[in-house]
Amino acid sequence: MKLATLTDGTRDGVLVVVSKNLKHAIPADHIAPTLQAALDDWDYCAPQLATLYEDLNRSPSTRAFEVDFAGFAAALPRAYQWLDASAYVNHVELARKARGAEVPKEFWTDPLMYQGVSDSFLGPRDDIALESEDWDIDLEAEVAVITDDVPMGTKPDKAGEHIRLLALVNDVSLRNLIPGEIAKGFGFIQSKPPCAMSAVAVTPDELGETWYGGKLHLPIEVYVNGELLGRPNAGVDMTFSFYRLIAHAARTRRLSAGTIIGSGTVSNKDRSVGSACLVEKRMLETLAKGAPATSYLRFGDRVRIDMLNASGQSVFGAIEQQLVRHTA
Repeated sequence: MKLATLTDGTRDGVLVVVSKNLKHAIPADHIAPTLQAALDDWDYCAPQLATLYEDLNRSPSTRAFEVDFAGFAAALPRAYQWLDASAYVNHVELARKARGAEVPKEFWTDPLMYQGVSDSFLGPRDDIALESEDWDIDLEAEVAVITDDVPMGTKPDKAGEHIRLLALVNDVSLRNLIPGEIAKGFGFIQSKPPCAMSAVAVTPDELGETWYGGKLHLPIEVYVNGELLGRPNAGVDMTFSFYRLIAHAARTRRLSAGTIIGSGTVSNKDRSVGSACLVEKRMLETLAKGAPATSYLRFGDRVRIDMLNASGQSVFGAIEQQLVRHTA
């Protein structure tokens, strides 16, 4: 099934069920007021939500309305925890090569992961508002999973049982601020502002045969100002599956229902598919020509992130954002 959050002026919005073709939605607040509430009591809410989803796809009732994603928040507007990984070590390897460094051996066996901003996710049509282009503003197209309660010490072979939903994420990164923060040895704060999330989150069964092995085997499409930046496949060259990422995160802590875990920038070794972030394209240009030709985002630029199924239909609804100057 497909779930989303309709904006209503509150912090957490209203839970709605969205049709398979993303054309209609129906309020589900009589089952659970918010998506977080549904995740907190999933075993009770999920069967009722599934019935509502089936009814909506069969014949929209008078309570259903046409979908306009401009009126939707992020599928989960705020979360108890946002853990972002770097599951595509190919992306890390490129970054290292561009500055003449090797990838440490442990990067291939132990996932990279950090804890980011979780108290607010931008909606799929919200502007990216920042103060300065000098921060080298980048987008990162990712897949994310949303879990239920994950016990501490959960192993990869059991982690899949705790994945309730999947969504798309635009992890906004300020490249010029990252080196200074990394040098301090205490992680990202200023260089990682709020991410954006797709309007729709889907259950794993909705993805059919494209979801297996803890990976989503579909291309993620990334556009900047209407031009294709890349279409890498999220299931290809993913060094660490979501099962591994969940087990890594839960090694020394339990994960609360509503924890979101990101894949990191989707990246393929096949250069013909392009990139899912600007810094990777710049790295490839540096390796090929000695210097990058692509600039980072400028005010007024527009980005689009989407994922289509085999029939050419959007699975999650596109993330479409514009970069604007923030004024206090």
